[in-house]
Amino acid sequence: MVRDQLERRNISDPNVLRAMRAVPRHKFVQDAMRLSAYEDNALPIGYGQTISQPYIVGLMSEALEATEGMSVLEIGTGSGYQAAVLYAMGLKVYSVERIQELHVAAVKLFAELGYVSPQFKLDDGTLGWPEKAPFDRILVTAGGPEIPEPLVEQLSDPGVLVLPVGRAKRTQQLVRIRKNNGDITIEKLANVAFVDLVGAHGW
Repeated sequence: MVRDQLERRNISDPNVLRAMRAVPRHKFVQDAMRLSAYEDNALPIGYGQTISQPYIVGLMSEALEATEGMSVLEIGTGSGYQAAVLYAMGLKVYSVERIQELHVAAVKLFAELGYVSPQFKLDDGTLGWPEKAPFDRILVTAGGPEIPEPLVEQLSDPGVLVLPVGRAKRTQQLVRIRKNNGDITIEKLANVAFVDLVGAHGW
């Protein structure tokens, strides 16, 4: 998976590659999907949600430009796979999920895998996690029509926010937002198709 889907498509951050080799992706998909867990596809995880294809997980993880020990807020826990990759990168992970069943399953799976330090919250992810802010990095794994202002406010300065944004559902631009000395810059990275970001600052 790492060799064919990441390295051959110019994902080169050694910390990202190491983390994605270490995390057992098949543990984060439904039993019926396990034979497809390492293929270059997004897979359904129930409740209208998906686990992103490995390349997109690698691309977004690398785009954070994170170093070990940084705090990262993930919006959209889903299966927990992206949070597990961030954890394996040595980051201090906070993850918010709005669907109770996915939240409960992710907490249980992390305990089974011995991933003890990430913190999870059941809430509207577009509001962030103000009690734990600011965050060195923020990663959003669902697409909304605009950049949620609470997330920009909760981003450290300097800091990096990576998320998909688009006015049409399931059609977005993956962008990297940098906050530096109060200035905000936006860089377009790729065309992507994510599930909807639902909440007060989403759909």
